[in-house]
Amino acid sequence: MLAAAHAPAALDTYAWPDVHAHLDAHGWAMLPGLLDRETCATVEAWYAEPARFRSRIVMARHGFGRGEYQYFAYPLPGLIADLREALYPRLVPVANAWNARLGVAATYPETHAAFIAQCHAGGQARPTPLLLQYGAGDFNALHQDLYGPLVFPLQMAVLLSAPGRDFTGGEFVLTEQRPRMQSRADVVPLTQGDAVIFAVHHRPVDGARGAYRVNLRHGVSTVRSGHRHTLGIILHDAA
Repeated sequence: MLAAAHAPAALDTYAWPDVHAHLDAHGWAMLPGLLDRETCATVEAWYAEPARFRSRIVMARHGFGRGEYQYFAYPLPGLIADLREALYPRLVPVANAWNARLGVAATYPETHAAFIAQCHAGGQARPTPLLLQYGAGDFNALHQDLYGPLVFPLQMAVLLSAPGRDFTGGEFVLTEQRPRMQSRADVVPLTQGDAVIFAVHHRPVDGARGAYRVNLRHGVSTVRSGHRHTLGIILHDAA
């Protein structure tokens, strides 16, 4: 586990062919121990510093669930900006391969700076990385983080709190809906500092007539006790 200044470099320690294979097979993949306990506590404490954020959302007011979250403002904290910049090129091969399998002509540029420039040119200029906070009885309804027509198809969440110590319940849940089939759910077994990369809205699955589109949603089950904080790293900006 590495401190905040070294967290982006920690991405080099993962076996990315295995990560890509798990994304292809399941629509998600874990990066165990991306952040150490001290860094998790530092990022969690940012929630009480409103100057870092551009907006605060109370989920119940919008039918999103219960709990709240805040979107970071530009300029992003160094850790968040560096993680975004370092994560993006490791996921571009998957994103472009998924588009090709689905017959989508668009391709993603090699660097995050180039992609964000496209977002801003298209009117999506508000930063999307966020911190989420849950208490007892809170949950996050199943959803997709789209924010506009330009969407990078993968994102990352990092659990900042320790299950069993800081909170109980509050599992990270993904559902997948294949055509003419019942939805399938996955519960991702995150511990403090673990990250999960997952599909934002859909992924390709091979069928008898080639690849077809499978829709995914994600959320958080009800927190039974304590407090839970999560860092969300979304790679496209918002309109």
